[in-house]
Amino acid sequence: MLSSSVEGAGARPPLVTRPLLLRFVSIIGASTSFYLLLSVVPLYAEASAGGHGGAAGLATGALMLATVGGELATPRLVARFGYRLVLGAGLVLLGAPAFAFSVSGSTAWIAAVCALRGLGFAFTVVAGGALTASLVPAERRGEGLALVGIVSGVPSLVALPLGVWLAAHVGYGPVFAAGAVAALAAVVSVPGLPDREAAPGRDIGVAAGFRTAALLRPTLVFAVTALAAGILVTFLPLAVPSASAGVVAAALFAQSAAATAARWVAGRHGDRHGAAVLLLPGLAAAAGGTLLTALTHSPVAVVVGVALFGVGFGAVQNVTLTLMYARVPASGYGTVSALWNFAFDAGMGAGAVGFGILAARTGYPAAFALTAAVMLTAAVPAWRDRGAEGAGAATGPEGGDGKRREE
Repeated sequence: MLSSSVEGAGARPPLVTRPLLLRFVSIIGASTSFYLLLSVVPLYAEASAGGHGGAAGLATGALMLATVGGELATPRLVARFGYRLVLGAGLVLLGAPAFAFSVSGSTAWIAAVCALRGLGFAFTVVAGGALTASLVPAERRGEGLALVGIVSGVPSLVALPLGVWLAAHVGYGPVFAAGAVAALAAVVSVPGLPDREAAPGRDIGVAAGFRTAALLRPTLVFAVTALAAGILVTFLPLAVPSASAGVVAAALFAQSAAATAARWVAGRHGDRHGAAVLLLPGLAAAAGGTLLTALTHSPVAVVVGVALFGVGFGAVQNVTLTLMYARVPASGYGTVSALWNFAFDAGMGAGAVGFGILAARTGYPAAFALTAAVMLTAAVPAWRDRGAEGAGAATGPEGGDGKRREE
């Protein structure tokens, strides 16, 4: 049995190549820079404004608004200038402005710097995501995207708490400088990456992507799960009794670990047996975990619920992105990356804002239960995608793999 599995594995194309390793450098640099300052800048804004929470919200809001806008604009830039130039520009915009935080504590200044960094982050995730898809063999796309998720996820797990710790012990200035250097140092890896090549099929614009059912369905499913992710990260510390602070930390760690493991398992399963069949179970697990989290006074229910959500969220992350890349030619990778990242960021932001308004009227347990119900509405597009594994996007009679479209 072992020999046959090794023989089968040997026939598969290599996953980790020199260009992909170089791409890991820019992934780690961008992720470290972004997450190192993600919680630090709102703290700095609030302290500079004399403790007014509105300054912290404005800083994060400017960052995410610019990110979402930049994600929608990046495919057009990639089509014109290629992967390397846009990715390099994104790393510079993400890194260099971080030095400027120390220039002024003005809320308007901080928001402006955050907007520049958000634009840079959008360039890195969309252009970089499309480039990554071109570096991963189609036969191992699910596994490859799972590996990329791990490479980008580990720096975020480390950098997010590290930034807050460093700010408290060495001050804001050194943390801002570290965030800048992390992104700028990664620029040296960009010239070694392959650039965008002319690919068969016309470019697919973002607007066309939103009008294409084969891309819109997984985008909607992922946006709904991301909505719950934004809620849990933002409100779980507030919803769980303050005496259970350790429970919150354990739950959030369990979510991250479960999501990472689920992405990997979903990727390997999808490459061998098809990804679409996992979409509905992933959504169900995410909704079930959110519903279980409504038992906020039960530490076991909270940890298990958030971990179950992580399993579903990780599976949906991998499956939706794998399906979307499979449904376009290489010329559409930029649009897929933009749609997927838009669903991620817009879903998280909308979830946090909407849940805050809802919970103020219903309380946290009821709000979690209602969120789970809202998530289940995405079962309709998830169900329809079960039989549409290789369905092509609106690119003509053929999909991304050259086969005749199923719909």
